[in-house]
Amino acid sequence: MTKVKIFLLIIITCSLISSCSTALDDYQDVDKPFDIKRYFDGRVIAWGMVQNYSNKVSRRFCVEIEGSWQGNEGVLAEKFYFNDGEISYRNWQLSKKTDGSYEGQAEDVIGMAIGKHQGFAFQFQYQLSLVVEDESYQVSMDDWMYQLDEFRVMNKTSMSKLGVKVAEVTLFFDKQTQVQQCPSSNAK
Repeated sequence: MTKVKIFLLIIITCSLISSCSTALDDYQDVDKPFDIKRYFDGRVIAWGMVQNYSNKVSRRFCVEIEGSWQGNEGVLAEKFYFNDGEISYRNWQLSKKTDGSYEGQAEDVIGMAIGKHQGFAFQFQYQLSLVVEDESYQVSMDDWMYQLDEFRVMNKTSMSKLGVKVAEVTLFFDKQTQVQQCPSSNAK
């Protein structure tokens, strides 16, 4: 098979896979819609992992989030503790728009993040500047949060480059836990 045929086969396969994605409208029929302003107001803790393109877990982490809102303007201060000892920070500046959507910016986000919710789901899409071994890469983030109950939210984020998934991030948020801080960066 020639290189051109292989290349076309890859493009067609990627197109078919991406066309099977979930739409936000699939989640419109619920009694209590997910209100991210209410959920991310105050302290929230989450645990997560990063899986590479072959689904191998490459990193695990815990994140402490402190959210505060003034009307429709919010700040989410995130502190990440990775299992390899790295500690990193992200500070989201969020705005709720009149149509119910959200816009957001953070230090490592390129341009504006756009968020929309429907029922118990919230989708956040943005471009992230990701630094790996002193190299910077721009990746697309398709971030989906699903509220399980008033205290717990599951999050799945697909990370892609040039339309090809390179990693996936999975998080579990909990507002009710008795342990309200991540383990020290010294604990691995």
